[in-house]
Formats: sequence, structure tokens, C-alpha cells
Amino acid sequence: MTGRSEPPNGPPENPEGGEDEYRSLVFDESFIRNARMQEFSAQERMGEHARAVRTLPEPAAPANHGSRAAIVLVVLIALAFATAVYIGFRNPYPQPVTRRAEPLRTTVVPLAPRGTVPAGSPERLYLAAPLSGFRTGAEGINFPSVRRTQNFSDSQITTALATVKDYLVESSLNPDVLTGQVRRPVEQLLDPDQRGQFERSMSSPADDGLHAATGWLVRFDPAQVELADPQIRVQGTLSYAEDGEGTLEVVSDHTFTYALRPAEGPPKEDGASLFTVRRELHFRFDREDLRLHRLEVRTAHVQAGPQSCSAGAAGTLRPLLAGERADGRGPAVTDPYAPGRPAAALCGTLAPLGAPTPSGAPPQDPQDLQDPQDLQDPQALREFRPRP
Repeated sequence: MTGRSEPPNGPPENPEGGEDEYRSLVFDESFIRNARMQEFSAQERMGEHARAVRTLPEPAAPANHGSRAAIVLVVLIALAFATAVYIGFRNPYPQPVTRRAEPLRTTVVPLAPRGTVPAGSPERLYLAAPLSGFRTGAEGINFPSVRRTQNFSDSQITTALATVKDYLVESSLNPDVLTGQVRRPVEQLLDPDQRGQFERSMSSPADDGLHAATGWLVRFDPAQVELADPQIRVQGTLSYAEDGEGTLEVVSDHTFTYALRPAEGPPKEDGASLFTVRRELHFRFDREDLRLHRLEVRTAHVQAGPQSCSAGAAGTLRPLLAGERADGRGPAVTDPYAPGRPAAALCGTLAPLGAPTPSGAPPQDPQDLQDPQDLQDPQALREFRPRP
């Protein structure tokens, strides 16, 4: 039989041949260029090559690809830097104003006794009115009730009051400071702008309203007097108020009473006498002071006695001890025509403890004398009486 016949196992599954699965592929030049493998030629296959194809290397990246990325990176860095500079010049937040501390203004007024300085034991002397109600040492320096102000929180005000208390304790109660052995505990609490004035006041004190050492602290001559009782009596008040935006003002008004005796000779049981120092100090704080636990002393108004008016208390206080009297001379003569720094020579009369206040007399409490210029009135300084 002639003609075409089917294979013994039937017709093939793909009668058109096995090339249908490759019909969608186009083997053009681009396909060949991008191929990763290449077949060896017939002549090459006749050699010692065991493989029929070889792997082609990766196509090289365009030469300018890396340089473009570097340029873009440089441009981005330049833009970021320019933006930072612009924001720095156009800072929307106000910068704090740099403020320098002002020099301390001091007024030191000796208080002369009317008669002989009373003597006795410290325990008996402290029983006199109004000292019997005074507290001992730092217990007499108490805080007022604290309420925030417009620009200062409760904690900031408490910090200011605590710094003032530290200053009062170191400058009025520290035995080493009272005897002139050290001064660092007081100086380290001051604003750095005032430390130069403080050092000059300690090394070269002067009664010029600026450089009285006794305006900064209480100091006695250890060669003349010593403490008969370390338990110093204290009474006074602290107050605060906001003094302009960013500034807090604290006012301390305290009376310190010391039991003293002569430094030379054997101590006598009834040979002590009292010495009273009234200190009204005005302090100022900014936020930097609060952060660094320091203060600026603006004014110091000090009244201390018993002393002679001519004692010269700019360097150290010069107490009159038991049985002594004032020399009877008034303040040092002030010559308004003399060149040089003017002297702040003032003096008052110390009222005895327990004495009644004369009726019709002008105000006796120095707390009513807020301005140091008020002290120019001799009648206003006629007497000083510790506040109950």
C-alpha cells in the first residue's frame, strides 16, 4: 500500500514539530547582544574545549553614572548647609539679654550706746526682751509662703530663697567668716561680676559706699573680741517680687545678736556683752543665677552696735564690750570740698534693751528707712531698737 501512514504508536502530540514553544521569541540583534552566554564556533569546538558555550562578562555601566550621583550628593549637602545658616540668622526664638551685675552699694551705720555696755552671762543677756523670742542660728531665717510669679515658677523662687539663706548663714553665722579666717564661702555665692569689688573690699576696705567689707559680711577683729556663745540669736523676714521680665528680687531684713567677750585674758562668767547687727540686703537673680546657685547683692544697709561713732567700721566691726562707753565723738567730719571719694559717715544711738519707745518720737525702726538717703536725717537715727 502506498501513501502516508501514521506512526505505529499513533500521531505525534505536536504534529507541527517541537518548535512552537520558541515561536514567541525573536532572535534579533538586541537579543544576541544581551545574551549572557555565547556558543563556541565549530572550529573552536574542535579544540580542547570541554564546554560548548562561554559566559560573557557583565555589561559595563555608563561612565557618567557615578559622577552624576556625586554631583547630586554635593548639591543636597550644600542645600542642607544653606538651610541651616538661614534658620540660624532667622531664629524665631528671642535670645537672652546679656546683663552684667551692678556694683554693690553699702551703708554701714555704727550705733553708739547711751551709757555703759551691760555685762552678764550669755544665758542671762539673751533672756532680755525682745531677744527671748529670737531663734538660734539658721532657724531664725525662714521662708515666706511661695507662689509663682508671671515668669518664675515655685521651684525657681524656692531656689532663690535658699541661695539667699545660704548667703546669710555664711556671711553672718559662720564662725570662721566672723573672725576673718575665711571669706571663700561668701565669695563663691556671688555673681562673677561682683567678685572683683568683693576682693577689693576685703583687701582695701573704705567707707565710700562701695568698698566696705562689713557691707558684704559680718566680721570682727579676732585680736580684740571672740564669741562668748556660738548660739547666735536671729530674727527677721524674707520677701520676694518679680522685678521686670527675667529678673527676681529678694529682700532680707534680719537682726543678728552676738554674745561677745574680750579675746585677751581669762574668760569671765559674767563678762559677756551683746552686739547687735541689723542687715537689710537686696538681692537680684536672673535665670542663669538660679541655675548656677549664685546671687547679685544690689544694696546693703547695715546698722551695728554698740560702737563708737568714730570707730571706723568699714573693715571690721569694732564692738564696745562689757563696761565700756562710747568715746562721745560723733561721726567723722565730712568735707564736701575735699577731693577724692566721699565718705559715707553716719551714726546712730543704740536704745537699751527693754526701754520704752518715747511718745511722739519719729519712727525708730530702721525698717521704715528704705532709702539710704533718709539716713541723712539725724533725728531718724536717734535710736535703734531690735524688732520683736
